[in-house]
Amino acid sequence: MSFLEVTLELLSGFSMTLAIFSLTLLLALPLGLLISFCTMSKFKPLRYTFKVIVWIVRGVPLMLFLFIVYYFPGFVLGSPIYGRFTATIIAFVVNYACYFSEIFRAGIEAIPQGQTEAGLVLGMTRIQIFTYVTLQQVIKRIIPPMGNEIITLVKDTALARVITVVEIIWRAEQLMSKAIIWPLFYTAVFYLAFVGALTLLFGYLEKKQGYYKI
Repeated sequence: MSFLEVTLELLSGFSMTLAIFSLTLLLALPLGLLISFCTMSKFKPLRYTFKVIVWIVRGVPLMLFLFIVYYFPGFVLGSPIYGRFTATIIAFVVNYACYFSEIFRAGIEAIPQGQTEAGLVLGMTRIQIFTYVTLQQVIKRIIPPMGNEIITLVKDTALARVITVVEIIWRAEQLMSKAIIWPLFYTAVFYLAFVGALTLLFGYLEKKQGYYKI
């Protein structure tokens, strides 16, 4: 196969990689924030329930979690209840939401309680305090660790192949069956370009948030 043909084949696989990445990020960030509120709740049953959920999800390898999400409902009900792509998104979203929740929790708890008390004295509601005071500082604190997790997500999308979702690595392996191995190494160019773009984006966001003194 020519270089152009291989590139087009890998691009078709990379589009699936981007779809997994984008949907996971879009859904896991707000879910992670919600979970962080639950793990910080003063209602103990809610707090401990979600702490256990986060502990379990973070303790189970993502590859195993993918198998559980895709195959387990079929074993229980006798037939799959959703497709491979849907199972991939569910597994990735739940997994990364739990990781993101810990980053959000650490960022929120790092803000001095005195700021909330001062806001209440000034007549602000708790929602206003969180939106205009706490959240701005939390964003600055969590950009570096969140950036690391998001870059890890880019590479973890390759795990979708274990339940035969056709992402870029899967495409490269199909090409290898035609006795050409270099497309597998060529996939690194796609990952490096994407990660490089994200690194520049996070660097820009850090500088933009630089005016918040913490």
